[in-house]
Amino acid sequence: MTSRLNPYLSFRDNARQAMEHYQRVFGGDLRMNTFGEFGNPDPQVADLIMHAQLETDQGFTLMASDTPPEMEFTPGTTMAVSLSGDDADDLRRWWEQLADGGTVTMPLEKQMWGDEFGMCVDRFGTSWMVNIGQPQA
Repeated sequence: MTSRLNPYLSFRDNARQAMEHYQRVFGGDLRMNTFGEFGNPDPQVADLIMHAQLETDQGFTLMASDTPPEMEFTPGTTMAVSLSGDDADDLRRWWEQLADGGTVTMPLEKQMWGDEFGMCVDRFGTSWMVNIGQPQA
């Protein structure tokens, strides 16, 4: 197996809802396991997501989990997920779905480098950057 780099998102009690939303946005196969399934019977965490993984047909991989109550959690401050490419239709559709119910921090529009670029924070507190490159001649 080759090495790969992918985002791992942390949530506070809503990883299931967030990952189901991302599956609706991107499609693909979503697998989720709870803390209870891995042997933690504590009712505070038993139904929370210990590990979720979304694999899409486009080759995207998103992983996530809920942060247990005893661990510090500060959403949206340390990373952003970047989507880029030249399939403008897909990228615009994903942008619209990710921004829906969230906050657009930079509108998706033409930038000085020639691409369309935008940034938003989705309704789950995850920061996203979308860059639509110009098709290569």
